[in-house]
Amino acid sequence: MALRRKEKRTERSKLDATPPWDTSRRVEQTLTTGPFDVADEPDDGLSRLDLGALRIPSETGLEIRVEVAEQGQVAGVVLLNEVGQMQLGVFAAPRNEGIWSDVRAEIKASISQQGGTVNEQDGEFGAELAGKLPAPNGFTPVRFVGVDGPRWFLRAMLAGAPAVDDAQAKPFLDTFRSLVVVRGSEALPVREPVPLQLPKEAAAQVAAAAEQTAADQAAADEPQQ
Repeated sequence: MALRRKEKRTERSKLDATPPWDTSRRVEQTLTTGPFDVADEPDDGLSRLDLGALRIPSETGLEIRVEVAEQGQVAGVVLLNEVGQMQLGVFAAPRNEGIWSDVRAEIKASISQQGGTVNEQDGEFGAELAGKLPAPNGFTPVRFVGVDGPRWFLRAMLAGAPAVDDAQAKPFLDTFRSLVVVRGSEALPVREPVPLQLPKEAAAQVAAAAEQTAADQAAADEPQQ
C-alpha cells in the first residue's frame, strides 16, 4: 500500500521539521498507554525483539516473521498465528502534526480502486479502517490501525479473522499497544519508512548465508575440466 503523496512538496515539507525553524519550541506530548516512543519505554518486564526502529514483544504467542531483502536489509515485519496476521510499518512524520488522517484517505482510495470495500470506524486507538480486499478466492478482510507519534507514524494492517473478530484481534492489538518505536535523529522525508535492521546475531547469519550462496554459485559456474 503506497503511502507517498503524489502532489509536489515544498522544500520545507519534505523533511520532518529539521533545524533551524523548530529549535525554539517543543510540542507537549500526551501521556500514552502504548504504542510507546522510546523516550516513554515502560519498565514492564517484557522481552522485546530489537529491530532498530521497532522493539516488538517476543513472548506473545505470535510468530514474528522478518522479511529480508537480498542485500540483507529488513524489508518488512509480520506477526502471525494460525488465524491471521498483522503487518507493521513505521514512517517518518512531521514534528508538529500527524499524518494518519491523510493516510486513511489514501488507503480508502486505493482499496476502492482495487475493487474492494472500506469503511471508517472508531477503535481502541482512535479512527481506523475496516474493509475487504480482492483475493484469488474472493475477498480478504482487512483492518488498518494507525498511531501518530513524535516524528513517527506507526501503521498496522490486520488480515484474516483478526480483522473482523475482536477476540481474534486481541493478541495482535495487545502486541501493537506494547510496541516501542525508536525514531532516531536522522532527518528523513515525511512518509519515508524508518529503517529496520536485524539483530546483530541474525544479521551475521544472513551475511554468512549470502556468502555461502555466492560461493556455491561461483563454484557451479566454474567450467568443468
